[in-house]
Amino acid sequence: MIGFIVAGLIIGALARLIKPGKQNLSLLATLLLGLAGSVIGGVIANLVGSGDIFELNIFGFIVAVVAAVLLIGVAESMSGRGRGQVRR
Repeated sequence: MIGFIVAGLIIGALARLIKPGKQNLSLLATLLLGLAGSVIGGVIANLVGSGDIFELNIFGFIVAVVAAVLLIGVAESMSGRGRGQVRR
C-alpha cells in the first residue's frame, strides 16, 4: 500500500513536470491524480498482457504517466483555468 502511494506521487509529479504551464494543484490532488493514472496504467498493461495491475513494469508506468497528464488537463479544464479565462 505504501509503495502504491509512493508510485502515485512519483507518477503525479512526473505528469506535472511533463504538462506545460503552471498547474495550480495541491500535493493531495497530485497524489490522487497520480494514483488514478497508475490504476489506469495498470489496467491497460494488464489488458495488453504485459503484467499484473499491481506489478511495476515499464509499459504500465509510461501509460500511467500519460494518463496522469491527461487527468491533469481534465482537472484544469474543470476548474475553469484551462478555458482561457483571465484571472484578476
